[in-house]
Amino acid sequence: MSALPGAISAGRGAPETALARPGPSHRINGRTLIVLRGILILGQIQIVLVTWLVLKWPFNYGPCAALIGVSAAANLIMALSPLARRQARPWEVTAQLVFDIIQLTILLFLTGGVVNPFALMLIFPISVGGNALPSRHAIGLCVLGVIAALVLAMEAAAPPWFHSVGPGTDYAVYRLSRSMALIVALAFATTYAIWSSSQGARRELALHLTETVLAREQRLSALGALSAAMAHEMGTPLATIAIVATEMAREAPEGPLRDDAVLMVEQARRCRDILRRLAEEPERQDALHERMSLLQFVREIVEPYAKSPNIRVEAVVSGPPGMAAPDLWRRPEIIHAISTMVENAFDFARGEILLTVRFDAEYLSVEVRDDGPGFSAAILPKLGEPYVTSRPDGQGSRTGHIGMGLGLYIAKTLLERSGARLTFANGSQHGAIITARWRRSRIEAPSASDR
Repeated sequence: MSALPGAISAGRGAPETALARPGPSHRINGRTLIVLRGILILGQIQIVLVTWLVLKWPFNYGPCAALIGVSAAANLIMALSPLARRQARPWEVTAQLVFDIIQLTILLFLTGGVVNPFALMLIFPISVGGNALPSRHAIGLCVLGVIAALVLAMEAAAPPWFHSVGPGTDYAVYRLSRSMALIVALAFATTYAIWSSSQGARRELALHLTETVLAREQRLSALGALSAAMAHEMGTPLATIAIVATEMAREAPEGPLRDDAVLMVEQARRCRDILRRLAEEPERQDALHERMSLLQFVREIVEPYAKSPNIRVEAVVSGPPGMAAPDLWRRPEIIHAISTMVENAFDFARGEILLTVRFDAEYLSVEVRDDGPGFSAAILPKLGEPYVTSRPDGQGSRTGHIGMGLGLYIAKTLLERSGARLTFANGSQHGAIITARWRRSRIEAPSASDR
């Protein structure tokens, strides 16, 4: 709806306003750190072997082997420590990755510096940090990586093949250029890792909120079945109370005791009547149970806004001539999702909202249309994704909801689970339109004669 140029709120009763904007989950298992360092150690062994056997660069093998040994020993100690059996804290992950960056930097410095093709392996621990750590830790690791790249550009012997590059080439300039390329790669890897981790965490939170809303609505729906079961279970003890009270009233002499017994009989009878109503078949009387008519469905959605003095909310139900409107299964998730869209339209409509329900022999559709400004061009292609919002801090909201962009994501998820297909569009003149369309077999409650 036009509220969606801003954000759909999570709907009535949803906990959206209590949520802060999420960040990365910042959790990584200690065993995962051990495996990642093991992979890094294998890469370091490859650095030494390729530099020695393939590139044939002269370097001191002893210190290189010692560095790899130190890393392997540190990994073994960590594997035997309690860290291997729990989630690592952010500072622990940061400390481990700082060690890896420093150790790898020294190894690369001993095997050719920045001109070693394996210098790109510095991206490995920094990318891990960008995905597993808070942004400030990840940026700190990136800064350390930049310092490492500059260190690797320091004075080092030219490789044997450098004379073939050309006599006019300055080796110092070449090293600096390689270092700058590595710095750009480190910055890009860190930025992308932080962004990817943040997006994953936001989507995870949105999915969790969707499940929470759905579970809440299903619990409310289950109250009807619970009340019927309670009526059945309490029928016998209430009947016993009524019989005993009747006997007491018959045998008691005139006076307060008999009056109390008569009152007990009346109250027991009243309780029995209440429980009988609760135990009625839902399709016969209680529209809050399993099924509801199409008119009841529409009324439940628009009723909270019907008395608004500023916005006119109109509902229309239409179908082929002579075809009766179908009854629907009472699906709390569908009611919640459509109510969210109407509520959002209420925030942004100028004066009118139109809810149109159409049905034929095969399909049933619900269209929510308002006369507001419509979807913005920037938001329209992203509708249905979590945290898509251009309305900060609930600005422009008649209902007072703070828009985080989760509402439409939740509504879309709930409707698609019910078998609906959603479309979003702007009106020809103004306003926004959201349409949900189902096959009737997905939501229609069969008549009593069909069951």
